Amino acid sequence: MQQRILGRTGRSVSSIGLGTWQLGADWGDVDESAALDVLGASVAAGVTFFDTADVYGDGRSETLIGTFRRANPSLDLTVATKMGRRGAQDEAEFTPANFAAWTDRSRRNLGMETLDLVQLHCPPTAVFSSDAVYDALDALVESGAIAAYGVSVETCDEALAAIARPHVASVQIILNAFRLKPLDEVLPAAADAGVGIIARVPLASGLLSGRYTADTAFAADDHRSYNRDGSAFDVGETFSGVDYAQGVAAAQEFSALVERTMPGVAPAAAALAWVAARPGVSSVIPGARNRAQAESNAAAGSLEVPAELEAGVVELYDRYFRASIHARW
Repeated sequence: MQQRILGRTGRSVSSIGLGTWQLGADWGDVDESAALDVLGASVAAGVTFFDTADVYGDGRSETLIGTFRRANPSLDLTVATKMGRRGAQDEAEFTPANFAAWTDRSRRNLGMETLDLVQLHCPPTAVFSSDAVYDALDALVESGAIAAYGVSVETCDEALAAIARPHVASVQIILNAFRLKPLDEVLPAAADAGVGIIARVPLASGLLSGRYTADTAFAADDHRSYNRDGSAFDVGETFSGVDYAQGVAAAQEFSALVERTMPGVAPAAAALAWVAARPGVSSVIPGARNRAQAESNAAAGSLEVPAELEAGVVELYDRYFRASIHARW
């Protein structure tokens, strides 16, 4: 597993990390023993970076990571959490008092005196240009409550606004074979500024595993059921915002491309390796619901991506998705 510096945090993290949204039970139920097994299997496979948020399972994901850390105090892990979605999505909510309250709650959940990295969790666009917001985040660093801060964004414009700020350590953005726009400007700008890139939704909510068909059903409490129209949060977070039927068709072609160019490699592993190979990416954060998925995800960190797969990804994107999504995010 490659280790890379996570932007201005200065911390070394694994190129394949672990996203823990699933462990909050927002993708269907995952019991505590299974969740802890996922964390343990990931670490055993070389993962040193966990990404969570205070709203994943209303704190359940953070609490499980805190439990795991207490049971394994010698592990050198970096834990990134997120804040800003516990209240109304209004710029007026992003105040020093709320930041302190949200941060203190995450510190309790995770059992950490100083949080490694706190990210604003896809806040309203106006927040990214607020001097007062960055002043409040700087104050949290100065107080010792957090070691560094970053942002999680929906759009490339939001990412570029954050990268221009001098103390933003990292930007978390959707990047996968079905979402290529960040390659145009965001990744080069982040590299020039020394800002880390955390790539989320790297499998397009599982589409790139190649396992889904037009008839695949998801649990009612899985966002792939209830957020396909964007009624719960930004539709770009579910299947990367692509039309599901188109996504299934493109994923079938992607699977065939992987079989041809990387024989014996699972499509999901190839998709993760492709993201990790993008210049400027610090860590890729797929989720996992069980030990086998965690181990398979981590193994992608040692794969080489052939040029034919590189070219095939661009061709698929241009043919299926560029016209419909490239301008949106």
